[in-house]
Amino acid sequence: MLRLSTKRQVASILLAGVLFGGLPWAPALAFDLFGWFRGSADAPPPPDMEALPYSLDYGINGGGSDLEQVLKDASTLQSLQADPPPDAAALVSRAEADLPRLIDALWGAGYYNARVSINVAGVPLALQAPRTDAAVRAASTYQARALVPVQIVADPGPQFVLRNVSIRDARTGGTFTPAELPPRIVKIQPGDPARSADILAAEARIVDHFRAQSRPFAKVPDREPVVYHPSQVMDVTLGVDPGPRAGIGVIRVQGTENVDPAVVRSFIYTEPGDPYSPATLASMRRSIAQIEALSSVRIREGETLDAYGNLPLFVEVTERQPRIIGASIQYSTTDGPALRAYWAHRNLFGGAERLRLEGNLFYLTEDGGRPNREGDPRWEDFGGRFRASFLKPALGGSRNDLLAEALVERDRTEGYTSRLVNGTAGIRHRFSETFSIQGGVEYERGQTTDVLGQIDYQLVGLPVSLSYDSTDNALNPTEGVRLLASVTPYPEFLGSSVPMTVARGTASAYYSLDDEARYVLAGRLGLGSIVGADLEEIPANRRFFAGGGGSVRGFGYRTLGPTFLGEPIGGRSLLEASVEARIKVTDTIGIVPFVDAGTAFASSYPDFDERVRFSAGLGLRYYTGIGPIRLDVAVPLNRQRGDDTFGIYVGIGQAF
Repeated sequence: MLRLSTKRQVASILLAGVLFGGLPWAPALAFDLFGWFRGSADAPPPPDMEALPYSLDYGINGGGSDLEQVLKDASTLQSLQADPPPDAAALVSRAEADLPRLIDALWGAGYYNARVSINVAGVPLALQAPRTDAAVRAASTYQARALVPVQIVADPGPQFVLRNVSIRDARTGGTFTPAELPPRIVKIQPGDPARSADILAAEARIVDHFRAQSRPFAKVPDREPVVYHPSQVMDVTLGVDPGPRAGIGVIRVQGTENVDPAVVRSFIYTEPGDPYSPATLASMRRSIAQIEALSSVRIREGETLDAYGNLPLFVEVTERQPRIIGASIQYSTTDGPALRAYWAHRNLFGGAERLRLEGNLFYLTEDGGRPNREGDPRWEDFGGRFRASFLKPALGGSRNDLLAEALVERDRTEGYTSRLVNGTAGIRHRFSETFSIQGGVEYERGQTTDVLGQIDYQLVGLPVSLSYDSTDNALNPTEGVRLLASVTPYPEFLGSSVPMTVARGTASAYYSLDDEARYVLAGRLGLGSIVGADLEEIPANRRFFAGGGGSVRGFGYRTLGPTFLGEPIGGRSLLEASVEARIKVTDTIGIVPFVDAGTAFASSYPDFDERVRFSAGLGLRYYTGIGPIRLDVAVPLNRQRGDDTFGIYVGIGQAF
């Protein structure tokens, strides 16, 4: 059974989608993520009278494919091969212009005795060699007849190594102690290849190290590489000026036109006088970017310190189009077709207020997408949902946000049918970019019907939640912790017909095993509990279910837990756990072996006398600029009769 890790945790095929960021309307765009539908962009065109295309070959005396790639990256003959010159003279000029670039590229790789020549139609061209017309005449004979053969010939010679590496304080001429500049920051040492890229990378790490120590003006003003050709070695001396320590100075907001600047300031948790660091600026930028009315955030540093030794900051923002409208058609192999449309305003009253209206219509089919037994649509198989939400950030310029939501829904799942009206309102207080708490009031009136019977209910609750997120990336975290916990009492004295308390928490952690985050361990634990009411008294849509792409992969969506007459009925407690090893094979391709576990329990707390279900699988990741594209295949490890044999899940972003 194919499943997609969406909100409904089932397989879906997006048939159509429209997204408009305000008027005027934009044309539809297509893209090819993997490049499977493109031809070779570097292939030369066929010969004709208007241009002189050429073939390109490489001959390298040692060095292998790595050096060939170095030459390809530097060569305009390579990058412009699909755009041939008009005649032989232009081709020869292009080749001659390539010679110093190729020499520089080999020097940058540590080959300081390298020699390069380029053969055009069999005539060699070399740096500082007298130019002749022989190459032009030879290349002209190929016009409109064949590709001109061009070969880049390189004799790199031996790769030079570093002999002495000296890092000095440019202010005093002295050296830094290991405590001031740890060797793990410099990294380069005697015996390493004398590559310029490695030296420049060391400079960048040194500057970043001192900037992280509250020194915003750290720089490397002196670089003295000395190459000894007979000895094939290099001595390099770097003069580093750490600069003065500084704090954060006055923060000015610029670029707001229709959004109140006080809203932007409320998302800045840094105060003047706090220590300066690039991490602080990155955190500030991420926090401000949470304001939906803004499209971009740039933080510009002042050029000098103020009278108090602090660095002024300028927060430059741009605003989005305020209105957005979207629609989609979706098909699910277990829940059937669905329509979705929404409209939102992201700056309703000039204070970055967001009003969003969303409607969904869906139809439940039976047995994996087949129509119902009667063959005609039935009213009871249709479901719908209308939701209106409102967010007012930064009440009075504070760090308090007002959130309100109204929901009318008729839901139809394979396990139950529900009808309800729900309304919530609350205040969220942001302590920092990573930590917030929220409290409010909730009202819901509805009816659910399942194999246990029909329940008409009314709930009036006081939800309280907290959120903590220190991860470095929303879609592909490699370090940090996420914690989301909530508890909602529905006491009888407030008018609840089912007096109960619902608690739920999810925690996930991420740990990178290397500096490049190519090996990341990720773990997730989810718990839930309902106390104060018996199982059959709890509305079906409020019970806990496990299984599916966001839970225990490999098992059917919402199929794990207590059953009655062979149908899942949900439980009063929940346990979910996942462990993943996220391994990057290349910069764009990764594999993810994983293990999931969990189930729902009839009791109010996990009862490990009941059977916990386990699954294992392997995922494939394709890393893009917007996040990884995920493909997971999972197999149940302790199947029971009626369980799926495997599950396939597709989505954007990591599984958790």
